[in-house]
Amino acid sequence: MKLRTSSSHTIEIAAPVERCLHLFTPIGEERWVDGWKPRYVMPADGRTEPGMVFTTGSGDDFTIWTLVDFDEHVHRARYARVTPATRSAIVDVQCTGSADGASTSVQVSYTVTALAPQGVPALAPYQGLAFVEMIEGWRKAIEAKLPELS
Repeated sequence: MKLRTSSSHTIEIAAPVERCLHLFTPIGEERWVDGWKPRYVMPADGRTEPGMVFTTGSGDDFTIWTLVDFDEHVHRARYARVTPATRSAIVDVQCTGSADGASTSVQVSYTVTALAPQGVPALAPYQGLAFVEMIEGWRKAIEAKLPELS
């Protein structure tokens, strides 16, 4: 039984790298993820900074997030998240601007660990085609709202 999985997928966003990185912050995701309503613990205003803590979900899906690293110079955000009922994960978002500055490649990587054997089914969305489809869904959601995200 495999208790850990790692996956990575890259999407292209038709926006400059400086703009794209902020789409992958908790406040930025509120603008394009339907139903995304983080509860900000520290700082309470949801300001993006390394060490910020917020929560999402409820019941078995209650998740505690920490922004471990946020570097605007290298266009990277790295999160640690724990869903105590099932899994722990590291989420890494690396944005790379195109040569002309008009678009951005966004590599999203997840390393997810089941916290017990009964948590193994929770790894399925982070593997293979399911993971690719999830991240491609992010691309479609961003593209659909890109004009209003300026």
